[in-house]
Amino acid sequence: MSANLETVPLSRSGWRWLWLSAAVVVADQLAKSWIVHHFSLYERLRVLPVLDIILTYNTGAAFSFLSDAAGWQRWVFVALALGISIVLITWLQRLRGGQQLLACGLALIVGGALGNMIDRLLHGRVVDFILAHWGAHLFPAFNVADSAITIGAVFVILDALLEGRSRTEAGKG
Repeated sequence: MSANLETVPLSRSGWRWLWLSAAVVVADQLAKSWIVHHFSLYERLRVLPVLDIILTYNTGAAFSFLSDAAGWQRWVFVALALGISIVLITWLQRLRGGQQLLACGLALIVGGALGNMIDRLLHGRVVDFILAHWGAHLFPAFNVADSAITIGAVFVILDALLEGRSRTEAGKG
């Protein structure tokens, strides 16, 4: 039986996790604003031997996908972020109280998607500032929103694996 707003009180549904989405958006936007106001483009600050802070911009998506396109990608990525966020918020609404790992993962993804969407709407590009590297090998720069999306995706996958395991164990017993 699928849960809906009539059968799951808001206090027990995944909606109660939207504070996490809002916290990700606020943290992401504050960090990006600070970086933009305190760093010049491509200025780097070594934090750890494998981690730098750098100001860079990305007009594309992950790994600069479509960054060389003519500008239409901005609106495609805005529409994708908005559409995905609506779907995930609807999914959150239908969750039951015991699905905390899944709810947390979905809320993190929503916050990250909206954080990067705000950049695209306001500036036409996303501010990236975390640069991981190993020697001469660089990982593409990322930000708080990207981190939230990645951690959220890991949580969703972990929840699916744990759910599958519990179903398998229930079927054996």
